[in-house]
Amino acid sequence: MALADFHRSAEAIRHWLPRFMEYGASCTRLPPESVLAGLRPLGMACEAAMFRATAGVNTHKGSIFSLGLLCAAIGRLYQLRQPIAAETLCATAADFCRTLCATAADFFCRGLTTRELRQNNLQLTAGQRLYQQLGLTGARGEAEAGYPLVIRHALPHYRALLAQGRDPELALLDTLLLLMSLNGDTNVASRGGADGLRWLQQQAAVLLHQGGIRTPDDLVYLHRFDQQCIERNLSPGGSADLLIVTWFLAQISQVNH
Repeated sequence: MALADFHRSAEAIRHWLPRFMEYGASCTRLPPESVLAGLRPLGMACEAAMFRATAGVNTHKGSIFSLGLLCAAIGRLYQLRQPIAAETLCATAADFCRTLCATAADFFCRGLTTRELRQNNLQLTAGQRLYQQLGLTGARGEAEAGYPLVIRHALPHYRALLAQGRDPELALLDTLLLLMSLNGDTNVASRGGADGLRWLQQQAAVLLHQGGIRTPDDLVYLHRFDQQCIERNLSPGGSADLLIVTWFLAQISQVNH
């Protein structure tokens, strides 16, 4: 996987984002929990475009899932003339994913996450296996819960750094460290198990405690951490996907203001 793969992938999938918005705007008469079924074919087609562009390399699959939900939420809220903000977008995306929720007590234990992750069959996906072994819900769980790591932690952190005049690129890297310290990243756990995930979270927390990424000089510590992750075969792809969500929501908020 090379940087050029990400460039080709981004170019391929960007054409699909308006289609997610259009679908969200076209199905406002549907209850929110019925929207996801129509989004799936679009998401699969977008994934196929990504794989064609990268010759089979998975660069943005998690981001397609999250951005597809959020773009559909934009379309729905715009069509309904409702406020478009980070909080309303994440809440709407969560509504898309919440099905079969019988009571408020079941809110987080029924629906998309549990229905798909509790399948006890012989062909478990990596996400299903990690749910059964470690209780990690990954991208599905974050979406169904309304992206709490982004709304409560990453987005306020990123906005605060920008308000302090921090360099936007360094602010994103610092925010990535925050996400890595908090996120139960299934990408990491699938490679390194519970111990690998715990190590990565602790190392990210240590870097943040030492001041994080404030200046270009601090990048040496990040490069060292990166090398350690490579040596342990750990890739925080789930946290990177949440960073994309954070940046996306920050841009939407700026447009609205």
